[in-house]
This record gives sequence, structure tokens and C-alpha cells, in this order.
Amino acid sequence: YILFLSLKTVESFLFLRVTKQYLPHVARLCLISTFLEDGIRMWFQWSEQKEYIESSWGCGFFLASLFVLINLLGQLGGCILILSRNFVQYACFGLFGIIGLQTIAYSILWDPKFLMRNLALGGGLLLLLAESRSEGRSMFAGVPTVRESSPKQYMQLGGRVLLVLMFMTLLHFDANFLSQPQTITLTPPCLSFGIMFLW
Repeated sequence: YILFLSLKTVESFLFLRVTKQYLPHVARLCLISTFLEDGIRMWFQWSEQKEYIESSWGCGFFLASLFVLINLLGQLGGCILILSRNFVQYACFGLFGIIGLQTIAYSILWDPKFLMRNLALGGGLLLLLAESRSEGRSMFAGVPTVRESSPKQYMQLGGRVLLVLMFMTLLHFDANFLSQPQTITLTPPCLSFGIMFLW
């Protein structure tokens, strides 16, 4: 049994050694994937997005086009900066602004599902901000180490809690028999992801 555990530890160490240079990039890509997808969708659905903003706000062709352009460039530009690890803090603040702009423009502030989604996106950006504050000390985006400053730990905790909100939108606490396995399966990972910070 001990030999098996030591072999697994060696395999884990070798796996981390090989993938160490790629994992932070994959983690960043996962955290910004929604912004990347939304920016690409803005490009392909330019006219639909512009017409929606123009009709719902009555702001005219120019302001609607400007809104879509700001969303497109803000999201794709922020994603490129984060993935290239240049001006990460400014890119995160820009993406925070995009979240606020979309919340107001699409009138989704009072829709609980979209509100939780936006809070989860903010949580991902908080994790990226915390990771960028100690560049080089952390091996993974958003995973704490033993000796860290308090502001970074609080940013990571806030980011994790906000990310859990996205998964909580998948939970359905009702009497429907088909939704119970999904709820039973998703509840422990949601709780452990938020509580993992305390270990």
C-alpha cells in the first residue's frame, strides 16, 4: 500500500513537472472563456446585437454600434492581454466594466440567473487579479500557497465564492425526480470548492 502511494506521488510530481508551464495558461483560458466566446459572438452577430440595443434603448444607429464595438474590443482585447500576461490588472478592470455595461444595457440586473452568472464572472476576474498580484509565486491561477498576504487571500476567497454562484444556478431544489440526481451530484463540489480555501 505504501509503495502504491509513493508511486502515485512520484507520478503526480512528474505530471506536474511536465504540465507546470501549461497549466497557468489553461487556467486563465478557462476563467476568461465566457468573455472570449461573447466577444467572438459580438463579431458574428454584429447586426443582431446592434438592432437589439437600438430597439430596446432607442439610442440610434451610432450609439448602438458604439456599444457593440466597445463590447467586442473590450472583451477580445482584455482576453488577449490576460492570456499574454500583459497589463492583467487593467484588463481585469476593463472586463469588470464590460460586465457592468452589459448588466445595465441588457437589463439583467433583476434576473437571478444572469445576476449569478455576472457575479461568477466577477469571481473569475478576482482570481485573475489575485494571481497577477504575485506573479511567479503561485503555480496555478487562483490556488493559494501557504505564505500569502491577507488581501490576496480575501480576493481568492471572494473569487471562489462568486464562482460557486454560477454552479448554484444549476441546482434545483424541487420535488422533480429527474432533477434530484443532478442536485445530489453538484452540491458537494460546489460546497467543497468554496470551503477549499479554509484548508
